[in-house]
Amino acid sequence: MSKRILLAKPRGYCAGVDRAVEAVEQALEQHGPPVYVRKQIVHNRHVVETLSERGAIFVDETDEAPPGALVVFSAHGVSPAVRDQARGRELRTIDATCPLVTKVHQEAKRFAREDYDILLVGHRGHEEVEGTAGEAPAHIQLVETADDVAAVTVRDPEKVVWLSQTTLSVDETMETVRALRERFPTLQNPPSDDICYATQNRQVAVKAMAPQCDLVLVVGSRNSSNSVRLVEVALSAGAGAAHLIDFAREIDDAWLDGVQTIGLTSGASVPEVLVRGVIDYLAERGWEDVEEINTAEETLTFSLPRELRPNRAVR
Repeated sequence: MSKRILLAKPRGYCAGVDRAVEAVEQALEQHGPPVYVRKQIVHNRHVVETLSERGAIFVDETDEAPPGALVVFSAHGVSPAVRDQARGRELRTIDATCPLVTKVHQEAKRFAREDYDILLVGHRGHEEVEGTAGEAPAHIQLVETADDVAAVTVRDPEKVVWLSQTTLSVDETMETVRALRERFPTLQNPPSDDICYATQNRQVAVKAMAPQCDLVLVVGSRNSSNSVRLVEVALSAGAGAAHLIDFAREIDDAWLDGVQTIGLTSGASVPEVLVRGVIDYLAERGWEDVEEINTAEETLTFSLPRELRPNRAVR
């Protein structure tokens, strides 16, 4: 059999990432550098480096930006405390939070108002989790895995709801939810699916191609939760091996020994130019046949933050 690449579709940028990156680009264009960005706008090295070259300054906290500066909040969202801190320093802010993350924030606030215990399935220390938990810290407990369920305590087992980080593995999340439901049989589901459509779609595409692949390469950064999950999904779905890479140059040629079929995908914060770089790298080594495995069509788009739309001033 000839050497071939199975190219997952959907892959790469989702609507929320596209909007966030464009928000920084438009802020630089409309206001000129420097534009400060709290945390990485999206979890991708190439994107951050490219925007830095154009005049974006990435900071960990808003107090690293000078008073009155223009600051963009990343796609992962921020807690109310961060917004208050920005107001206190009279920073002009642009909120590039993904609308799907904002939806989870709204759900957290609603259930907190109704005095529920909220069990947030997610990864400790992830920016999105910190932002969501900050909406209602007195009501939210983090549950990372099914193993954590035994330690969960709630005030009223009849008033418990689960929410989740948007970028998790669907399968792992549902395993944790099943364990929670065994302990709390009346556990409520979120009003709508929290796990992002793009995360799900990319995982479905990888599951479809992984059983045919001797090797799956996932283009994405190590701090990108959804990219890391794609490696795990590929292995659990039957791929011979799977690796996460930021750039084609990170491919270890030893990985290619004895390999006929390579699956290729990319996380939701990865520009297509990086995938093309991998295809070119593999073509030079004999993998010239590329077949796209298409499992969904994505048409969702989000409008820019209102501060960047025509005739709007950043306050």
